Amino acid sequence: MRRDPLQSSEKSPLTIWAISDGRAGIEAQAVGLAEAVARQTAARVEIKRVGWTGRIGRLPWWLNWFPRRWLTPESDINGPWPDLWIAAGRATLPLSIRAKRWSGGKTFVVQIQDPRVPPHMFDLVIPPKHDRLSGDNILSITGSPHRVTSQRLASEYEKFKDQIDALPRPRVAVLLGGKSKAFDISVERAAQMAHEIQLPLEQEGGSLLMTFSRRTPEPARALLTARLRDLPGIIWDGEGPNPYFAFLAAADYILVSEDSTNMATEAASTGKPVFILKMEGQSLKFRLFHQELERQGAARPYGGAFHGWTYEPVDETGRAAAEVLRRMNDAAG
Repeated sequence: MRRDPLQSSEKSPLTIWAISDGRAGIEAQAVGLAEAVARQTAARVEIKRVGWTGRIGRLPWWLNWFPRRWLTPESDINGPWPDLWIAAGRATLPLSIRAKRWSGGKTFVVQIQDPRVPPHMFDLVIPPKHDRLSGDNILSITGSPHRVTSQRLASEYEKFKDQIDALPRPRVAVLLGGKSKAFDISVERAAQMAHEIQLPLEQEGGSLLMTFSRRTPEPARALLTARLRDLPGIIWDGEGPNPYFAFLAAADYILVSEDSTNMATEAASTGKPVFILKMEGQSLKFRLFHQELERQGAARPYGGAFHGWTYEPVDETGRAAAEVLRRMNDAAG
């Protein structure tokens, strides 16, 4: 019988594995949820990054019959098994599906995102609401789990304090994604974005805190940098320490391109006004996601001007962590 996780502080701490293929956006979801659980009960978090030899990782889960045989040595998916297994991403599916059997029923298995396999293969599935999944062992949340906390924002701000403190307000953080299945940024759209950002900042005498993602096309990145470099502020070029969380901490307003669930969810956790910046392309799932953020008062479409409002910071990661512990407690009997 599984021990009561809510009583773990009186016994040994929970062991939690946060498992992904190591890609930053995917790993942040698994680690973010694991850390949120650890804030609510005594626990020890281990980060696991799985890799597959050869082309095995491209096989569908049901063809990968002996998955541990094909893992890279660095993956380290071996017993003793954890109390809580939190995994995100397609690469983890062959492992998550078998984790409970390997552990002899000890491990509670949580899969983040829509696994696109029968949900009953896991103890709990945590997809975004815009995937529109439902079921007894499904907990839908707005956006995705993440690692943003007020403590982390304050700590990261301190690292860049000398560069940011003198910048004039309002400080506007611009978090730009890039090319995906549904969206893209052409040079023409980048030029429009530059104008939409530059004009109100010049009018209000504010400053710019801008960062790009790995997916931002280089021509768009170069144009935006050239057009906006004369504004007061910081445009991070990808070199040196990443100021992303410091930008979230310092901003008065946050602009997020519409292609990123992670960045929009993280921005909404700050309680600051979040504006969704239009890209080229469209997606029903992302439209539903942005409508959910709007319903919660966190985000609005960007119309070329900044204005403030207040709302309760969106803490879906904390809500999901509490539900994980509740279900583990129920399963323990």
